[in-house]
This record gives sequence, structure tokens and C-alpha cells, in this order.
Amino acid sequence: MERPTLDDFREVRRGLPVLAAALFVAALAFPMWHISVDAVQYPSTTLHVNLYAYPRLTGDYTEMARLNHYIGFYFPDPVFLEPNYPVEARAIDVPEWSLGPLAFVAVSLLSVFVAVAPTAEKLKRGLTYQFAGTVLVFTVMLADIQFRLWQAGHTLDPDAPVMGVTGFTPPLWGRYQVANITSVSRFAAGAYMAATAVGLLAVAYYYRHQSVTFGDLPARLRDGLGGLPEAVRDRRGRDGDDEDDAPHRPTTTAPETDHS
Repeated sequence: MERPTLDDFREVRRGLPVLAAALFVAALAFPMWHISVDAVQYPSTTLHVNLYAYPRLTGDYTEMARLNHYIGFYFPDPVFLEPNYPVEARAIDVPEWSLGPLAFVAVSLLSVFVAVAPTAEKLKRGLTYQFAGTVLVFTVMLADIQFRLWQAGHTLDPDAPVMGVTGFTPPLWGRYQVANITSVSRFAAGAYMAATAVGLLAVAYYYRHQSVTFGDLPARLRDGLGGLPEAVRDRRGRDGDDEDDAPHRPTTTAPETDHS
């Protein structure tokens, strides 16, 4: 079976999927989500916790667990893998957290598989399926994470020390307050690396019908940006022509009145 040569990977549609594959795997070494917390129990410091794509937390997760205990909100149980934090008996089960790395490895392997497609036709089809499939995988992952956050926030321990806390949904991105605890959620480095990888796949998909090389990209970019002012000028010119072509209405002046 014919295989692409090293020179073929100078093409954007083959080289970018390989770079995306490397980013997907490298992202596993970095946190995906970051939470910062301010509470009256810690008046002189802000707590920080990082969550990874597999069951692992770093930062002030012990202190965070103590705060969560007051309102009956617990870190989830990954079920299949032992996390680096103690799991509460009332914690919700999130088995897909243990399987998270498989999604990253799967899309990475698929990217490499597409990049080495033997023919241009198979490469084009592969890029289409790869991009659509990757977007679907990460969309489902984000939706699942948000659902699990909703579930955890609405499955509070009724025996928690602070009574009367109503159900809440921590956002993937944003600020929220529960009792006297103020939290801010943000995506972290691993999530941005994965998003960059998806962006690279989008560029490869865009150039799937063309044998554009990495050396050609700067010129393509200059041509694309250079066409914007011309398009603006053309638009303004057309608008000006429309105004010039508009019929001129005669100006009427009221007759002067003779007061003599």
C-alpha cells in the first residue's frame, strides 16, 4: 500500500493533524479546569484547585474539601481509578472521569491515522470525519461535565453543618457564590491545548482540497488580510455610487413677502 513520504507532511492537511495529535496527548499532563475560592474561613488567602482529565487534583484540594463539607458538596467518585483524594460516601459516581484520557488518546490516534492516508481522496474524507468526530467528542464531554456539576450541586448532603443551602450549578466558566463561599471557575492549560488542537484540525479541514504547504501559509494569510481593505473600499465605493445615483429633489424657497 502506498504511503505518504516525509515531504508530503509539509502539506498543511497532513502536517497539522500530526501536530494536533501531539497536543491532545500533551494536554493530559496539564490541568483542564481551575477553580479559585474565597471564604471567610480563609480570610488571608485564596484557595486554588486544578482538575485533570483523569482523577487527579492539585492545589488546595484538602482545604477545599473542608469547605465543601460545610454545605454537603463533595468531590466526585471516579469509580474505576483511585484518585489522589479521599472519596466521601455520599459523593456522586462519575465513572467517565476515569475514561477521560481514552478520549484524548483516541482522537490523537485518529489524527495520525488520517494524516497517513495513502491517497488524497481518502485524506479529504478522513479530515472531514476527523474534524466532525472530534468536535462531537469534546462537545459531549463538556455537556457531560456540566451535567455532573449540576448533579453534584443538587445532591447536597442533608446532614451538612450549614443547613438550608439550596441546590446550585457550578458553571464551567464563571463566578458563583454559595453561602459564604465565592468561587471562580476557568479553563486551564490542558483545555486550551486541546482547543488549539481542534483549531489545527479545522485549518487542515479547510485546506483539505489543496496541497498548501506550511511555507505557503504566510502568503495565503497576507493575501487574505490584504483583500480586506480593498473589499471595504469597494463597498464604500458602491455606497457612494448609490448616493450619487439617487435622484436630486429640487429645493424650493418660500417667496419673499413685500411689507412695504
